[in-house]
Amino acid sequence: MRYVATLVLGVFLLMGSLAFAQEPILIGGLFAESGKTAFVGTATRLVAEMTIKKINDAGGVLGRPLKMIAYDTESDPNVALRMARQLVEKDKVLAIIGPTDTGSGMAIKKYIEENKVLTIMTVGGDVVIAGGKYGPFVWTFKTPQRSSVAVAKAYDYLQKKGIKTVALLTANDGFGQDGHQHLKGQAAKFGLTIAAEETMDPKDTDFSAQAFKLLTTKPQAVLVWTIGPSGAVAAKNFADLPGDKPLVIQCHGQPGPKFVELAGAAAEGALMPGTKLMAADSLPDSDPQKALIKEFIDSYTKAGYEEKFPLNTHSGYAYDALILLVEGLKKAGKAEPEALRTAIEQLQNVVAVSGVFSLGPEDHNGLGVDSMLMLEIKKGKFLPVQ
Repeated sequence: MRYVATLVLGVFLLMGSLAFAQEPILIGGLFAESGKTAFVGTATRLVAEMTIKKINDAGGVLGRPLKMIAYDTESDPNVALRMARQLVEKDKVLAIIGPTDTGSGMAIKKYIEENKVLTIMTVGGDVVIAGGKYGPFVWTFKTPQRSSVAVAKAYDYLQKKGIKTVALLTANDGFGQDGHQHLKGQAAKFGLTIAAEETMDPKDTDFSAQAFKLLTTKPQAVLVWTIGPSGAVAAKNFADLPGDKPLVIQCHGQPGPKFVELAGAAAEGALMPGTKLMAADSLPDSDPQKALIKEFIDSYTKAGYEEKFPLNTHSGYAYDALILLVEGLKKAGKAEPEALRTAIEQLQNVVAVSGVFSLGPEDHNGLGVDSMLMLEIKKGKFLPVQ
């Protein structure tokens, strides 16, 4: 009897060892691990690795493990394109996760579309899936909410507050320009008049002059559209000006401990749209994302990432991309490019960290306004605006 039990156990162990006898499914990763957006890129790569391990520990997908080959884009669009070519032409990956900034996303888009390489980007800007003058997006998807969705969330809040006039301070990079387009385009829909506009170079360290000019027009609110430290600098600049202050709304790329740290006292009361990840404890138990978000936070913390890369609104984007990839592979039933692309485009009600994704031929993001919260910082914590 003991011999039979041992034999059966041995068979199961052998089956386990043979479970991944097939070749791994190769995917590429493009992450800015150096340069100006390294604060996002490095953590995104770590989350991708953590998620792939979890997927493989659970048996992989289609009986095969996932294997990622990742490169540093150095926050440089030219490097991103070179690395995308490497992944496609030398490494022969099935799909790409990333890149992590809008400029790099646009830099590789034409190439990946021409070569029919499924790419799920983790960039904030809409332009990668906007179509029209920005080119087709048949093979291009993205997991962060569209800028247009974040703008609508912020503007809906202002409308409910009775705000009528706003001013804009937008970065002169791809992300800022994308936001500016939607801030201008949606204002009338929400009964808002734009009193003044200023631009900012996100590499600068002071925007007092722009802030002063905007305040002379006496707007009821100012929207600051930039990612990285420049948003915190702008918050401090507005706080330091004398006289009555307008409401200052930051963009959806800012929610996270780094903003609180850099903005200092100016962070208290700051407002911004963000993902539910930033206020997980405040979600009702009925929220379909709550359990998954709590599990993600637990895994992230246990992996030891929290100390060096505190959770922020960007943290779940790579996880979401990989979940869409896995669900697409399951739906397609094979690791074949066209079948996978078509399957992902048809996915509905996929619960993930950043929202519940429902995609379509004209929507390669799949998240709406209900996937976001308006957040307010109180004593260093992000809480839903009541």
